[in-house]
Amino acid sequence: MSGLPAVLLDRDGTIIVERDYLSDPALIELEAGAAEGLRALAQAGWTLVVLTNQSGIGRGYFDLAAAEAVNARVAELLAVEGVSIAGWYLCPHAPGDGCDCRKPRPGMAKQAAEDLGLDLARSWVIGDKRSDVGLADAISARAILVTTGHGQKDEAMMRARGVPVCATLAEAAGVILA
Repeated sequence: MSGLPAVLLDRDGTIIVERDYLSDPALIELEAGAAEGLRALAQAGWTLVVLTNQSGIGRGYFDLAAAEAVNARVAELLAVEGVSIAGWYLCPHAPGDGCDCRKPRPGMAKQAAEDLGLDLARSWVIGDKRSDVGLADAISARAILVTTGHGQKDEAMMRARGVPVCATLAEAAGVILA
């Protein structure tokens, strides 16, 4: 598929500080370097898309409206920093539900590609979990693991696989823009 290259981003632990099963927009805090990195990518012409697993919905911890309120607040905080996200996609399912949208499965990325005219094979996936790198593998994209959030758990494994490991989104942007 021909289209725009994009940077597909995890939300929790990548753009915002990890708070397990976040459902309160008041608790949102941007990760250090997140706005700076996203702004640099956007200014260089990259399409920014958020793909987030939100199993708290499937587990009954909060509803879709709460997850969407969190996304809206993150979008507001990023807008203040001059960053616009082209698309927001979330998987509401619990891990055992067998859906195609839960990362590392490609459903959300394929939907974003269809909606936004993206070329996934020329894209990058940035996240703090093995499932984010697995998504990159599933869509033939390149991956970067950030050590914010849960990233330190898989750092050694990802380095051994040759996946770039970065401390912040700002550093990850530097890898992409190099």
